Amino acid sequence: MGQSPDSIYYNGERDGLPFFQGKTEFGPRYPVVRKWCSEPKKIAEAGDILLSIRAPVGPSNIALERSAIGRGLAAIGAENSVSQPYLFYFFRHIESWLSSQGTGSTFAAISGDFLRAIKVPVAPAAEQTRIVEKLEELLSGLDAGVAELKAAQKKLTRYRQSLLKAAVEGALTAQWRAAQSSGQPDAPAASTEFGAALLARILSERRSRWETRQLAKFEAQGKTPPKDWQAKYPVPVAPDTAGLPALPQGWTWASVEQIASDERYSLSIGPFGSNLKVPDYRAEGIPLVFVRNIRSGNYGGVHAKYVTPEKAEELRAHSIAAGDVLITKMGEPPGDADVYPENQPPAVITADCIKVRCWPGLMEPNFLKSVINSYIGQRQIEPMTQGVAQKKVSLGRFSSLAVPVPSCAEQTEIMKMVAAADNDAMVLETGLAHSLKQSAAQRKNILQAAFSGQLVPQDPTDEPASALLARIRAERAARASGAVRGRGKKKEAA
Repeated sequence: MGQSPDSIYYNGERDGLPFFQGKTEFGPRYPVVRKWCSEPKKIAEAGDILLSIRAPVGPSNIALERSAIGRGLAAIGAENSVSQPYLFYFFRHIESWLSSQGTGSTFAAISGDFLRAIKVPVAPAAEQTRIVEKLEELLSGLDAGVAELKAAQKKLTRYRQSLLKAAVEGALTAQWRAAQSSGQPDAPAASTEFGAALLARILSERRSRWETRQLAKFEAQGKTPPKDWQAKYPVPVAPDTAGLPALPQGWTWASVEQIASDERYSLSIGPFGSNLKVPDYRAEGIPLVFVRNIRSGNYGGVHAKYVTPEKAEELRAHSIAAGDVLITKMGEPPGDADVYPENQPPAVITADCIKVRCWPGLMEPNFLKSVINSYIGQRQIEPMTQGVAQKKVSLGRFSSLAVPVPSCAEQTEIMKMVAAADNDAMVLETGLAHSLKQSAAQRKNILQAAFSGQLVPQDPTDEPASALLARIRAERAARASGAVRGRGKKKEAA
């Protein structure tokens, strides 16, 4: 497959040839130049098809100019008698099939030999031209529609972030607060305990409960409490609010540790790998929750993994229940949050997950989820992350994350408004996803018709494909014997 180039220059510092390594650098139609290479070991000529041959296998594009390519790409050029755009559309047609052909334990890949053995349906040269013209006509309109759908998806994502921003900064409930303070007869009833007073009361109650438990321990042990026993109280870390926005009147800042319940294991991470291994997984029992579940919001189902009740008891420090807030402590970036649903049984979180069980009457779990997923949470989590290969945030650092605390009544009102707006957004998102799925199916049908001889009419006066193939064989034989000098189009560079 070849080796990676020796000298690569980043950030638009042009020196040598444009360098492409994989599908991530493919733009909507052509690759996006982000790197340059001065000593290439694999080269694609202008117009060559760039095919991703590992992680992932299948996506293709066209080189606009002579370029260097990495081991994750193959450069494919058509023979002189074959239309290069025709061959390009063929590879677009078989992308899904190619993706299923990748093999390998570390990552999926296909070899150059496999690529060279792929059979291409060759139409007469004139029909190839007609097919390409028709494909350009049909797919250009389809591409424009898909671009609009994806733009709408991006707008919807920005809308949701704006919604969370307004929610956690108090802008969403500004009118609600005004109605509360106006004393209007029709103003909704709500608790008068604002965030600062609420937090102070809970922190006092937390300390009082700790002292009660400590005195009970001394009594059970038949000991007299020492003079300094109260000084050993583990005070929850206070939040660092530097650089965070001003909060509405009646709100206050608290740390995750301050808003977490004082129950044992209310703030915890998943077990170390040595404590929970793949051989521990079962087909039934107590469900396990992975990072992927938190990100998708999907729990249970046919792909769920379980442990025995005995193993779950061994891992009780990592157990979760409905209403617990779950956060990914690993990812690009980490910090996706979700609330474990009411309709799910008690479970166990796996490595790279964080659990927060909120103090009842202080923090609504869904409000905490919204804060963590909003820019307020994400801008704090980013500098907390550490690691080179994998970005992670530790429980210790996460515990100090600052969370805005409105009154309980306002938290409830905020979540009602967010849920209503988010439901509307989900309806739109579902519609957009359905339209994109339909577009993908339409594209598949168009390409299928093109390479099964059904997209354009056949012309009996066209030179048959058999004559074209005979000419290609003759040209190859001539090149091999040295009768024709110079570079012919390559079949594939891998």
